[in-house]
Amino acid sequence: MKTAARLLLALCLAPVSSALAQEAAPAPAPVKPAPTPSGSAEQEAGDVSEVDKDRMGPLRERVSPVSGHLFLKKGRFEFSPSASLSLTDSFFTKYVFGATLTYHPLETLGLSLRAGYALSSVSGTAQICEFAGDDAGTRGCRLPTLEDLDKQAAPGHITLLGGVDAQWAPIYGKVSLLAEQFIHFDLYGIAGATAVQYRGPDQSSLMTVGGNVGVGMRFFVNRWVTLRTEFRDLIYVEKSVNPSQMLRNQLMFELGVSFFFPSAHPES
Repeated sequence: MKTAARLLLALCLAPVSSALAQEAAPAPAPVKPAPTPSGSAEQEAGDVSEVDKDRMGPLRERVSPVSGHLFLKKGRFEFSPSASLSLTDSFFTKYVFGATLTYHPLETLGLSLRAGYALSSVSGTAQICEFAGDDAGTRGCRLPTLEDLDKQAAPGHITLLGGVDAQWAPIYGKVSLLAEQFIHFDLYGIAGATAVQYRGPDQSSLMTVGGNVGVGMRFFVNRWVTLRTEFRDLIYVEKSVNPSQMLRNQLMFELGVSFFFPSAHPES
């Protein structure tokens, strides 16, 4: 009987002793994370960014942005001697030697005075054909001379040009030549009034007024020298024999060199 009572008491006290043992047991130490190697993911990302900076840094220094104008025109004069050639003329090829003086009140706006002296030669497109006078009625054709064209009152014999133009240059950019070598340029439109002296039907010198429109491009060599090219259409009315007046379109191609004054930028 006593043995059974002792067994019953031991069974009742067993859960209590186990709970006390769990409370008294020390808490396990936290597990420390395994040490990461020196080249962790974050450090690798940092290293890659540093490498990218090292690689891109020199390129950023060598390639200047287009938005930063290396050549400024505002407040400067541009003097440009030039030579022009007429295109697609049936009678005369004109070689115009002249100069242009431009003032740039704004970076994108220019006002110009231009003058030129024209030398004309036979274009070789037209021919003079005459009856040979034989019984077969054949005709012989030959290239005309300058005197022949003047006697026939051929249109387009220009001698002098002068005018006032306005330039608008909204585009500034650069082109790549060799890897890190770049040429800066601007693209502009041009329009204005032109006075034209030409050889009339009776070989006298006549004057008329017309207009011209075109596009041009400058390539900047340094801060005060540029190479310039233009395409322009010269439009004017010329007296002729039949009909009495003729609307003329002279397409001109021009090459020139520009010198800017002052030679340094006004703000520098």
